[in-house]
Amino acid sequence: MEKVQDNTKRLAKWYFGGIASAGAASCTHPLDLLKVHLQTQQVEKVGIVKNTANIIKKQGVLALYNGLTAALLRQLTYSTTRFGIYETVKQYTVKPGENMPFYKKVLLATIAGATGGFVGTPADMVNVRMQNDIKLPIDQRRNYKHALDGLIQVYFREGIRKLFSGALTATPRAALMTVGQISFYEQIKQTLLTTAYFSDNLITHFSASIMAGAIATTMTQPLDVLKTRTMNAKPGEYKNLLHCITVTAKLGPLGFFKGYVPAFIRLTPQTILTFIFFEQLRLNFGNFPAVD
Repeated sequence: MEKVQDNTKRLAKWYFGGIASAGAASCTHPLDLLKVHLQTQQVEKVGIVKNTANIIKKQGVLALYNGLTAALLRQLTYSTTRFGIYETVKQYTVKPGENMPFYKKVLLATIAGATGGFVGTPADMVNVRMQNDIKLPIDQRRNYKHALDGLIQVYFREGIRKLFSGALTATPRAALMTVGQISFYEQIKQTLLTTAYFSDNLITHFSASIMAGAIATTMTQPLDVLKTRTMNAKPGEYKNLLHCITVTAKLGPLGFFKGYVPAFIRLTPQTILTFIFFEQLRLNFGNFPAVD
């Protein structure tokens, strides 16, 4: 009698993470835009509700999706890289049915995240600029038509080095983000599956991802603020990363957590959606592990 394959044992393909992250970003982009607006405030403090009302009143509802093409491009570069490295290395080094030790998950996630963060910096920088454009006076706006137009304009007007502006903060932030999201998600999911109350289903994926999202937000917020400020800075605004830290520090310790609420509100749903989409892709389209 032919043995029936167990779909829960399927392995993810290397590009599933990028597709899942892009899908999640499409749903949570307005929250990401509001987070950027709050992080780039220096003097006037406008809350998330008033910020949202101002944007809709002045620009319309669709303004909440400014920079969406750049957000999608970022996920298709950044997340495809980090998930791709993580899943590929894990599948080649861990035998089917075995679990990778947590410290190895953290180490692998750090390397994968740092690589993805660097690769995704150009799209991330354009994303930040496009989201923040509606805050600027009309004569100062960059008015990128879409992500590729932004990349081209930055390259020809400011040079290739500017495309990687913020890489010093984006890279370690991405490493922490990947540790908080992927390694903690896997470890929490693994722990839940050892109990009698959970199986490899939507409830488990949701539970593990909401906890991973909270951890990732807290770990990355200070670097996220610095990354956003650096990428959105005008030429000469910050001499270097230390100068950006000094200016931000004038706001007090909480200055490094500006935009935490929208970041949490955005990142947690994004983490949930990313892993729900990722797991559904794995369960329905993943590869079955090779039989020894």
